[in-house]
Amino acid sequence: MIGVKKNGNLWRLKLKDKLRLAVIFGGRSGEHEVSLMSARSVLDALDREAYDITEIGITKEGRWLSGDDALKAFETGRQADLIPVALLAEPGLAMLYERSSEGLRPLTDLDVVFPVLHGTYGEDGTLQGLLELADLPYVGAGVLAAAATMDKGLFKTLMMGSGIPVVPGITVNSSELPERMEAVLARVEALGAYPFFTKPANLGSSVGINKVTNRSDLLEGLMEAAGYDRRLVIEVGVNAREIEVSVMGNDEPEASIPGEIIPGDEFYTYDAKYIDDTSELLIPAAIDEITAAEIRRLAVEAYRAVDGAGLARVDFLLDADSGEIYLNEINAIPGFTKISMYPKLWEASGISYSELLDRLIAYALERYEQKRNLIRSYGDEA
Repeated sequence: MIGVKKNGNLWRLKLKDKLRLAVIFGGRSGEHEVSLMSARSVLDALDREAYDITEIGITKEGRWLSGDDALKAFETGRQADLIPVALLAEPGLAMLYERSSEGLRPLTDLDVVFPVLHGTYGEDGTLQGLLELADLPYVGAGVLAAAATMDKGLFKTLMMGSGIPVVPGITVNSSELPERMEAVLARVEALGAYPFFTKPANLGSSVGINKVTNRSDLLEGLMEAAGYDRRLVIEVGVNAREIEVSVMGNDEPEASIPGEIIPGDEFYTYDAKYIDDTSELLIPAAIDEITAAEIRRLAVEAYRAVDGAGLARVDFLLDADSGEIYLNEINAIPGFTKISMYPKLWEASGISYSELLDRLIAYALERYEQKRNLIRSYGDEA
């Protein structure tokens, strides 16, 4: 059985047989390696008595591959023995197909998909759109929420429209940099005093993010961010503490206790997150109850504002000088290693890693059932 909260009670889905679950990892983004780390933790924790698991890896070039121990093959760079596979964007099939020179051959039926993909082409609504067309249940945000939370510039606009405080900033296109660089620099410096943060609008895990303290650094930061995305976000630097909350659920989302990141670097960089092991996670965060309650409230409010589903990690900046709270971003598919903040916050809130996976899969099925009951053609209600 898989249980989730529904109307304050425990709602259970009874399964006669194993649920045929596809776990997808890798992908065409700068977070490919992070995805493999997350997928390893997920696959190690899934209950093999409850799930018949198919591993699907996506290469950096976008090829879909599957086979026995597909994740291990990706981890070791030995993908030659894996087979090319495909999902078809056609409802009613719910099937993974093997691809060959002779065409497509049915490989395995699927009941639900667990995307463990970070960044572009996995967390940004593109994969979610394919799964919607294929009419397959999947864990996590739908197309709208995934796309809206992936683009930091658009997300900032949505939050301001919802009355949720965010750090001041601007969004520019990379095409503006060579020809209108002086105008871009002037717009950034009009925001206030240095430092600023330069970011690719559509990426995570702190890839391509830089803290810049002068105009020369700003130029370099903009050019580096432009190497990852055509849209760039520049934000005012805040002397901030980094507070994170895990959210789970569909129509009645719940927020975990807040945690705090003490970066081992100048800010929470990619290296500080995944490589040098110098950052510290404080769970719970060392904040007062009123601040913690407000952060949890804002996390749920932001999640609802983008029509979040399944899960998200909601990140805040708490100004160490003024005590002001700023919503930084929502991660629709957050890091999922066993030491990542998302599962650790739920563990501290009383939900184990394995139980967390069960709940997320159940939320995927619940959301799918809701959509199945919708009227798709005018007059069908008659």
